[in-house]
Amino acid sequence: MLRLLHIEFQKLRYSKSAKVLSIAYFGILLCIALIVSIEFNFGDIKVRIADQGIFNFPFIWHGNTWLASFLKIFLAVVIVSMTSNEYSNRTLKQNLIDGLSKKEFILSKFYTVLVFAGFSTVFVFIMSLILGYAFSDFTEFSVVMRDLEFLGAYFLKLTAFFSFCLFLGILVKRSAFALGFLFFWWVIEWITLGVIAEFFGKDLGWSVWNFLPLGSMQNLINQPVTRMNFVQSAAGQLNADVGFDYAVHWYEVVIVIVWSALFIYGSYALLKKRDL
Repeated sequence: MLRLLHIEFQKLRYSKSAKVLSIAYFGILLCIALIVSIEFNFGDIKVRIADQGIFNFPFIWHGNTWLASFLKIFLAVVIVSMTSNEYSNRTLKQNLIDGLSKKEFILSKFYTVLVFAGFSTVFVFIMSLILGYAFSDFTEFSVVMRDLEFLGAYFLKLTAFFSFCLFLGILVKRSAFALGFLFFWWVIEWITLGVIAEFFGKDLGWSVWNFLPLGSMQNLINQPVTRMNFVQSAAGQLNADVGFDYAVHWYEVVIVIVWSALFIYGSYALLKKRDL
């Protein structure tokens, strides 16, 4: 495993785009955290988003993982480029000539996916812990440790998404086309949801959508907005029902794991079938 990772990171070491996108990803996460913690003055009115409870434990685990998941496209571009460059730079063929098997090649990519997902998860964990202890109204250990399953869901979501990107990189061989296909697939899933919901009912539409690749990944971490303090207070005053199932369910985890396995196996099957 370490040998395969060493090979991959030697390639990434000389990739300027990979460095820029990775720095941008983690930099934007830090900027968002800093911006929401700054107090803004609008005349006599002082506003600080952090005072709205978004950094309260245990809500912060849900809110930060949901927000950070929107930025995964930065690392997805790195994964796609890393895979596509193997064809354009002919490093794939050279690796195979040097004795690397096709199975080891796919495993090296998958291990890299796990490292990216793991490092991002640790980064979000540390950032959330610092912000939580700085701004949370509740810092008891039992409260801090609640809802940590969202971190696990975040790691799995990134792993599945990056595995999909790896598959597309192997399938299409070109970064721009692979990313274009990713967007196209996202549109197809939403069209599928809309068509089924229109003709067969919303319940069936959402049920089917939850089994689709991107839909199942998104379903791992549901929106936390209606869980925020000011939304709950406003809903209480208006007698509105904003109840929502925020939990990470075992069957959602299983669906995403199955898709991840299919993407990795599909990548290997494509590579094994092709004459390089």
